[in-house]
Amino acid sequence: MKALVLSGGSGTRLRPFSHSMPKQLIPIANKPVLEHVLENIRDLGVTEVGIIVGDWAPEIADVVGDGSRLGLRVTYIPQEAPLGLAHCVTLARPFLGDDDFVMYLGDNMLPEGVREVAESFRTRHPAAEVVVHRVPDPRAFGVAELGPDGTVARLVEKPREPRSDLALIGVYFFTPAIHEAVASIEPSARGELEITDAIQWLVTRGAEVRATEYRGYWKDTGQAADVLECNQTLLAALTPGILGGVDDASLLDGRVRVEPGARVTRSRIDGPAVIGAGTVIEDCHIGPDTSIGAGCVLRNTRVRDSIVMDGAEISGVPGLRYSLIGRNAVVGTGPSGDACHSLVVGDHTRIEVAA
Repeated sequence: MKALVLSGGSGTRLRPFSHSMPKQLIPIANKPVLEHVLENIRDLGVTEVGIIVGDWAPEIADVVGDGSRLGLRVTYIPQEAPLGLAHCVTLARPFLGDDDFVMYLGDNMLPEGVREVAESFRTRHPAAEVVVHRVPDPRAFGVAELGPDGTVARLVEKPREPRSDLALIGVYFFTPAIHEAVASIEPSARGELEITDAIQWLVTRGAEVRATEYRGYWKDTGQAADVLECNQTLLAALTPGILGGVDDASLLDGRVRVEPGARVTRSRIDGPAVIGAGTVIEDCHIGPDTSIGAGCVLRNTRVRDSIVMDGAEISGVPGLRYSLIGRNAVVGTGPSGDACHSLVVGDHTRIEVAA
């Protein structure tokens, strides 16, 4: 089995970050979303991975490389324009050959992995097996309607009146039968080759298509609030450890990880929280559910429920919460010195915060 990871989207819902980095590289618990995805794929025993890339190809390649660091062999497949998930399958045909494969959206977080689905697919070996998740409002998703035996009876993309609450969440297992299906469909009204149409083509022609419900935590990390919620969830399982320097005047409570080269001085850190390598924390209170990236400098600041990305500097901010601070951003207080909530600061940005 091979893997096809889709990382060509622009991520407009994550602006301003999507102006300076691909959404797949947003850090969750100090690790890019895409790296979490690739680790899930490796856990399936799959080592040959094709990654669909667009304009951000150099940035993605800079982080992932040839995949050897993660125990994978990575092939990059360029896509000039986002023309649909099924179009990605067409582009990847030379890489995929006649192998079975798992297709995985590169901005989806499923921390508990999909090993059960992979085993079901390998055992039953249907033409396709989709991963579904129950959602309160399925109208924004592809929706699966199932027969009594668990096979897919019908797929509908973004239905106005859904007849099921089982949403497709961006992980699919395919046999080579999908290639004929993709070649047989036409672009949708929005001009894209929809993977739901290709799977429905298989269903209509009597091929076995199954659905397996994923019951664990799932999040599409397309918006800032989703990124922060996902960060909180992953930090709850953080492996604590003090690998950097912490002075005697500092207090660490709960699940706290201080990475090598980090220095904590006269500060309090309430976990779960992670302090990245080489970061300096002085006279600060770092509250729970916070990830501080590598090479940051925080002085005389209180922050919680937030993500601070690599190289950021924050000084004199008495209350920062529910915020995303971009790479190499500089944040300091303005004249009021008040607390700040839900602050989103893009990469390489300098800002003074005030009420």
